[in-house]
Amino acid sequence: MLDIKWIRENEGALDAALNKRGAEPMAATLLALDDTRRSVIQKLQDMQSRRNAASKEIGIALGQKNSELAEKLKAEVAVIKDTMPVAEQEEREAVAALEDALSRIPNIPFDDVPVGKDEHDNVVKHVVGEKPRWNHAAKEHYEIGEALGMMDFERATKLSGSRFTVLTGQLARLERALGQFMIDMHTTEHGYTEVSSPLMVKGDAMYGTGQLPKFEEDLFKTTDGRYLIPTAEVTLTNLVSGEILEQEKLPLRFTALTPSFRSEAGSAGRDTRGMLRQHQFWKCELVSITDQESSIAEHERMTECAENMLKRLGLHFRTMTLCTGDMGFGARKTYDIEVWLPGQDTYREISSCSVCGDFQGRRMNARYRSKDDKALKFVHTLNGSGVAVGRCLIAVMENYLNEDGSVTIPDALLPYMGGLTKIERAA
Repeated sequence: MLDIKWIRENEGALDAALNKRGAEPMAATLLALDDTRRSVIQKLQDMQSRRNAASKEIGIALGQKNSELAEKLKAEVAVIKDTMPVAEQEEREAVAALEDALSRIPNIPFDDVPVGKDEHDNVVKHVVGEKPRWNHAAKEHYEIGEALGMMDFERATKLSGSRFTVLTGQLARLERALGQFMIDMHTTEHGYTEVSSPLMVKGDAMYGTGQLPKFEEDLFKTTDGRYLIPTAEVTLTNLVSGEILEQEKLPLRFTALTPSFRSEAGSAGRDTRGMLRQHQFWKCELVSITDQESSIAEHERMTECAENMLKRLGLHFRTMTLCTGDMGFGARKTYDIEVWLPGQDTYREISSCSVCGDFQGRRMNARYRSKDDKALKFVHTLNGSGVAVGRCLIAVMENYLNEDGSVTIPDALLPYMGGLTKIERAA
């Protein structure tokens, strides 16, 4: 959420930033809502001041035996008391209208973010590794998995409908190994604290990280009003909601290996084959809580942590700086890591690392106390995938495919595979 005081002082800057994102100007609308809020608050304060003053005047009038004036003042106070509930309701409505409008405004991109409309305007930051060179033909992951007899979409559809997958045997173990490898690496080598957190949250938590109210259609909601998390970013970031932290204890770095649940409401017809775009998938999430001076450097560090995962697995990838039109709602800058998938003959996103500034900190009312002047400031937050387990499984299958249809297990995963060195169809 943006600061209305900043918007009032930077009306043109807000509309210019929204224009970069391909959004309509909103400064005039927001300032009009704020003017209404201010007017209603001033009206209520004037009524309260007059009520208090009249109450004192009643005492003075009674002390002077001026009963006529006292009765007149009492009648005035009675009218004020009768009309104040209406003014208080007007205040609540004006505050709510402004907060709702502000909650739907995306974050302001950093100046160095490339301006563009969509993914075609993203910029390559760097490329790591090389594409595999084979004598045999590449295959897509679902062809490999079905040929191995360990990836079943028909049974998944029978159980849950489309966009679900059943993995069995060695392939299920490989998925589990990937998740364990990721969480182990981030905790033991990258300094993140592992967290086991709920998979269902209240609406306040979704609001804090920006999923609500704008993206409710993308969420799964329970019958008692809670939501299944679309990413552990929600729980990890909201660990500090409503808290005041000491600057000396920052940054806080959290990681979690959890299922994620997404309705994929806006992706009808996209990636319908295989398990690239699922309603349920495992992901290793990274979240950092920092002060305002450290967040940009932390963004580079977090991205490197995610990249290290793919380097260890020997996967070819490129890191992209997303343009203004392709960034997420709460981000000020985002790097997407795109892994090479031979079966599709293209790069696909496997991690997205974003720095959000104080955007989420304001929504969560999460602050820190400055060690210098003891002032309270909103925390800065960052989030990234470290990485998406399902997509990493796809990448390993397609990049480590052998001519006979078996899949070689990357060296980094061997300690997790119980002696297996490759996955092959049972005789």
